[in-house]
Amino acid sequence: MQQYIAFLRAINVGGRTVKMDFLRKHFEESGFSSVETMIASGNVIFETDSRDAEALERRIERDLQQLLGYAVATFIRTPSELANILANNPFTFDAPDSEESSLYIAFLPAAPGAEAMEGILASRTMGTELLVRDREIFCLFRKKMTESGFSGARLENAIGMPMTMRNINTVRKLAVRYAAPPTGETQ
Repeated sequence: MQQYIAFLRAINVGGRTVKMDFLRKHFEESGFSSVETMIASGNVIFETDSRDAEALERRIERDLQQLLGYAVATFIRTPSELANILANNPFTFDAPDSEESSLYIAFLPAAPGAEAMEGILASRTMGTELLVRDREIFCLFRKKMTESGFSGARLENAIGMPMTMRNINTVRKLAVRYAAPPTGETQ
């Protein structure tokens, strides 16, 4: 069995409420095993025999669209991929988020191409650094994200693909709880 972590977009934001128990039960009824959720932002951990993460993403998106009535972009990573993402964090400070700064990771379906990279550069705001590592964008806010002028929706439009963002603390908690060593592959 392969373990995966699904990062779901548009869960419990914008007035759309989905109970984690409901989500967990849906994943179990869909044939996944060892299903858990972590934090109410749409992080689902599960196991399956499938090794095709892209097919799983499409399947979960289709099922959730049917179940919830709106699109839920899904971004799947293995525990090893999550460990690699953290190991390749370009912002090497170990301090937790503070009033002065915060670090988020935007999960993408694919590595951005040249045109998307231009959109990423255009989406930066004063006090914001955006660095791409494979299928993730590390977003460092030198002040509170809410005060930065940054817009995830604007970034998503600029790169032309869906994304979902998680605070570095959430990603670290997932990586610790579902620990797998980094594979040494650069993200």
